[in-house]
Amino acid sequence: MAAGKWQSGAITDGPSRAPARAMLRAAGFDREALARPIVGVANTWVEIGPCNYHLRELAAPLKAGIRQAGGTPMEFNTISVSDGITMGSPGMRASLVSREVIADSIELVARGNLFDGLVVLVGCDKTIPAAAMALARLDIPGLILYGGSIAPGRWENRDVTIQDVFEAVGAHAAGRLSDEGLCDLEDRACPGAGACGGQFTANTMATACEFLGLAPMGSGDVPAADVSKHRVAAEAGALIMDVLRHNRRPSTIVTPAALENAIACVAATGGSTNAVLHLIAIAREAGVALALDDFDRISTRVPLLADLKPGGRFVATDLHTAGGTRLVASRLAEAGVLHTGALTVTGRTIGEEAAEARETAGQVVIRPLADPLKPTGGLVILRGNLAPEGCVVKVAGHGHTAHRGPARVFDCEEDAFAAVQEGRIRSGDVIVIRYEGPRGGPGMREMLAVTAALMGAGLGDSVALLTDGRFSGATRGLMAGHVAPEGAVGGPIAAVQDGDVITIDTGTRRIDMDVPAGIIAGRLAGWAPPAARHTRGVMAKYAHLVSSASTGAVTSCVA
Repeated sequence: MAAGKWQSGAITDGPSRAPARAMLRAAGFDREALARPIVGVANTWVEIGPCNYHLRELAAPLKAGIRQAGGTPMEFNTISVSDGITMGSPGMRASLVSREVIADSIELVARGNLFDGLVVLVGCDKTIPAAAMALARLDIPGLILYGGSIAPGRWENRDVTIQDVFEAVGAHAAGRLSDEGLCDLEDRACPGAGACGGQFTANTMATACEFLGLAPMGSGDVPAADVSKHRVAAEAGALIMDVLRHNRRPSTIVTPAALENAIACVAATGGSTNAVLHLIAIAREAGVALALDDFDRISTRVPLLADLKPGGRFVATDLHTAGGTRLVASRLAEAGVLHTGALTVTGRTIGEEAAEARETAGQVVIRPLADPLKPTGGLVILRGNLAPEGCVVKVAGHGHTAHRGPARVFDCEEDAFAAVQEGRIRSGDVIVIRYEGPRGGPGMREMLAVTAALMGAGLGDSVALLTDGRFSGATRGLMAGHVAPEGAVGGPIAAVQDGDVITIDTGTRRIDMDVPAGIIAGRLAGWAPPAARHTRGVMAKYAHLVSSASTGAVTSCVA
């Protein structure tokens, strides 16, 4: 048996496997190819949207790199659901569900074919945590390769992203942008392939996977359309064979220290609140304890350093030009908040990777430690009588950190969006959107259509919003998501009525409605859950199995 062919021989070796070899030969694999270690290449390519559109092309140099390093790649596909395209529609409920389906399908193909190693090509939001979850479950030598960020569009002499288009919808509804202006922005915002350009969920999770150690540091920085992206893919192909030879497995990489490094990078870059959900899910698959309070604990000691959209000025391609993730790691090491001894998939520690950072002279994207954007990171965990299990707020990029006002209650995202579009939301209101949680949605939709419409209508700094659903990485403003327990299981959010006064205070880490406990209990005693939106198929199955957002909204059987 060839070195590194530690399990695929059960498929390819010996007289009894002649039928399997015959079928594989029909697919183009000769005896020489089948004698080598077999590396699965899980590709999340789809032609639906820019985030994953180029991954079919990127797979070619990746597979060439594997062959040149002595392995045989076998490519297979899984799915992807674009958050940006489905946002604000019922289709958005499929997004978080897809994370589980992607992880399950990668796991099944890898187990079924007994791959010796695995590379997962990722792009849009849920493909990235799903890749990490699958690797953690399989615990075979593997790595993640991110397809990279889209270039910014150019409109009215400034860089724009999809965030600007969502906010323009609100501005258009408020009469602040013409039909022609909206169409012109729509035409220019997304110039080509790649994932959404700010420190939204895709770029947040790509960065987190590098700090987690499952993706080679710096590989995700390179933009999707950059001429060097194919070189990065070929290098990843060579790297997986080195990972295989040295038997570097996810169980040696996804450690408590590595997860804390991933949280630190999210806090330092003003990353998406979705990282909370996804990192908890990855930790559960790896058998590592991680809780909501760990995010607050780490964020309070990590400065906000990256001036990135949605709260800042710059996009992911600017981060790459400034010095990339290595520079962020270097800053965190200098601050003493990086576990520098954590192993990465390259075989080097993250401290060794950070030591190779090269800062571009004059760059202003990543601030020095002496001059952070904020002294603490971008994530805050709140608790109170509205969220006994907790909820998540991103405080990066805005100064609106406390709010008290009357509740405006909506039982679905569409009703809240209509209220914003029709001018029925007033300064001071607290918008409550419930029954959009993991089970109630099902699928925990993101609320970017609503939050962006608020920004576009000029209400972003004068209202607050809370939901048992999620927020896009492009969301900004005082928005509390992942409220748990969710409304569909009788969480306190189900008891809120129009006019109830709600207080959100990130300083005290509280979120409460000013209603006596006895009245809340009485309301819930007379409460009945809404009818399920789906009674069969994948959505119904997910709603039956899914856990609370506070434990990652996973369908795993892990306790």
